[in-house]
Amino acid sequence: MTAPPRDRAVSREAIAAAHETIAPWIRPTPLLSLRGADAGLASDALLKLESLQVSGSFKARGAFANLVLRAVPAAGVAAASGGNHGAAVAYAAMRRGVRAKIFVPSVSSATKIERIRAYGADLVVIGERYADTVDACADYCRDTGALNVHAFDQFETLLGTGTVGREIEQQEPGVDTVLAAVGGGGLIAGIASWFAASRVRVIGVEPYDAPTLTRALAAGGPVDAPANGVAGDSLAPARVGALVYPIAQKHVERVLLVADDEIRAAQRMLWQAANLVAEPGGAAAFAALLSGRYRPSADERVCVVVSGGNSTAVTFTRP
Repeated sequence: MTAPPRDRAVSREAIAAAHETIAPWIRPTPLLSLRGADAGLASDALLKLESLQVSGSFKARGAFANLVLRAVPAAGVAAASGGNHGAAVAYAAMRRGVRAKIFVPSVSSATKIERIRAYGADLVVIGERYADTVDACADYCRDTGALNVHAFDQFETLLGTGTVGREIEQQEPGVDTVLAAVGGGGLIAGIASWFAASRVRVIGVEPYDAPTLTRALAAGGPVDAPANGVAGDSLAPARVGALVYPIAQKHVERVLLVADDEIRAAQRMLWQAANLVAEPGGAAAFAALLSGRYRPSADERVCVVVSGGNSTAVTFTRP
């Protein structure tokens, strides 16, 4: 096993080492070329399909990075989650043969709750928002000695999310811009860390109703933000992460805001144009492109991260 450097910097070297270590446990996700004409766009776009990742979202990368790179005690692991991170930790724990206890709020979707249970984790539904689960998880870890796997504000989590950027570069070395959704900021910080010394622009997208990074950048540090909207179970923590913030401040070019109806329109278009199922948070970055809030220049190679697909948008019933 190749261990990341000991300096705790979320560097390209550390991300590459982590990627090699978690590779047996995750899925290299496709990079789909979407014809602009098929989706009502002025130009073609690349879609990084983390919606096809094991457990249904990019979160599996950070989950496995934690469970493989950190020492897991006999008490197992625990996680506070809006849903996707919990599913990822539960899946990783199942694959690694360790115990998992997952804390989710009542706003978590039924699809995500069912996934967590299907992976064999002990599930606790507590509070109304992600922030409500954090203290309960911390108390459980303190009392039992379980390893707390943070959804975004943990070194190993950021190494895991950084592997999304590494794969994009490997699959399309000519990419100019990456659009990625922001909740706690783990995804955008990992990707931005990978591309930090390159010419590639990294742009964040978050809902108007959950502007965590927008508020933090305006305030000069993490502050509480509204935690509402259609993507509230995946993009609405109380605030952006403390480890995430300085990375985003330095290496994320800007943050765009999208409305709930634009996110819903992006979900519909992904299905219509490419038969892709994306949950609201997973479609948020594409919403910035579809709505015109981000307008690529001529010949710009834009990659949009479709970050999650844990949705009941499609059901299979007898005709």
